[in-house]
Amino acid sequence: MKFSAAYIPIGVGTFHLESAQNEFEKSIKLLKSIDESVSVPGEMLLTIDKLTAYLDTLNPDFVIVQNLTFANSAYMSEVLKRFDCPILLWTLREPVIDGTRLRLNSLTGAFSAANSIKNFGRSFEYIFGSPEEEKVIAKVKATYCAAKIKKEMRSLKLLQVGHTPQGFGFGRALDLDMLKTFGVTVDSIEARELIDTAKAYTADDIKPYLEDASERICGLDSIDSKNVEDFARLYKAYAEYVKNNNVGALASRCWPDFFTAFGTPVCSVLGILNDLGVYAACEADSYGALSMYVAGKITDKSVFFGDPVSLSEDENTITFWHCGMAACSLAREDTGACAGLHCNRKIGPTLDFGCKAEPEVTVFRIGRKQDGTFRFMLAKGKALDKPRQFYGTSIVIETENNSYDIINKAVLEGWEPHYAVAMGDITAEVEALGNMLGIEVCRF
Repeated sequence: MKFSAAYIPIGVGTFHLESAQNEFEKSIKLLKSIDESVSVPGEMLLTIDKLTAYLDTLNPDFVIVQNLTFANSAYMSEVLKRFDCPILLWTLREPVIDGTRLRLNSLTGAFSAANSIKNFGRSFEYIFGSPEEEKVIAKVKATYCAAKIKKEMRSLKLLQVGHTPQGFGFGRALDLDMLKTFGVTVDSIEARELIDTAKAYTADDIKPYLEDASERICGLDSIDSKNVEDFARLYKAYAEYVKNNNVGALASRCWPDFFTAFGTPVCSVLGILNDLGVYAACEADSYGALSMYVAGKITDKSVFFGDPVSLSEDENTITFWHCGMAACSLAREDTGACAGLHCNRKIGPTLDFGCKAEPEVTVFRIGRKQDGTFRFMLAKGKALDKPRQFYGTSIVIETENNSYDIINKAVLEGWEPHYAVAMGDITAEVEALGNMLGIEVCRF
């Protein structure tokens, strides 16, 4: 399902067309730098007839409607009655203010267009400015990215392996809720199915997976050899299942089954899957896995997953941690992704390291309010150069806003205990995505 974006530059012929043509050409250059495949018209759309002829050629997933000059509401109404997709409304700065004629009157056009959109009951994103301005470039890129993710989620298959443990129901997803709100298809299997598959593999079957894991994880030879072999069996079982079934995100049950029924944790398998682009959360947290998917799609990097476990008012930091399933690529370079034992069960291999520093990170969660509706949580910061804080994997974030206030507010508002940490600033993209999906975005 290829993503299709379209540029729709509207206006009328009674303004300064040389100025409009200049903005038209610069706008195409910007859009083509973002996506060469974006549809653009061969000329400015300065009449309803030219607009409708161009719209007849489109079937877009996202439209950028730009007022090259003023255009009345009939222009936007033509777009709205044809396409039900995300909209970025873009109006231009006046190129010259010299006491003479108004060259474009684009800004007035924004009010006509926006009035039409709101009367259609639709949401939209908006930006004012010229194509060379950094804020315009950033907004167009962020909105484009959000619209693309919205489209991609309609072909996403999220796999639930087992069900959430008792008391962890915040991560349990209903298939119809996922489909209706995000367009995501949820598949479910029992953990024992993958355990039984793993048990059947021979030493020859798992050899390439063991070799691959040894290149990613340091110190596997310090872990009981049977546990390492059984981990490789799980790695093969999970990797082949997600590949054969086109799975893009995964929420896996972990304790107690993989300790009691298999004898080896699944933590390290989930960490490797994250580096392979399959966004995997533990404790069967489906909304955590979807949070990781969104964050990873925006940054094209692996995503940390964990609990907020420690707070320092002096350093203005929050430490996020989990038992040992972070992506190996997130490990500090001085240690690498080390193998360890599970902090409670004392069985390995789990992953055991502190995460490397990052100049920008974003804490993100797709959560649910008490009435069942969804909300997005966002908090910006940077990851500090800190060693492992506890057994398992950890990342220490110096937050942009007051860390104590963030924790206090999040607890009082009843947010869930699991969070994705994106390696980059994803706030603009997530805010646009929330607007497109009709989901409240909560900034912390």
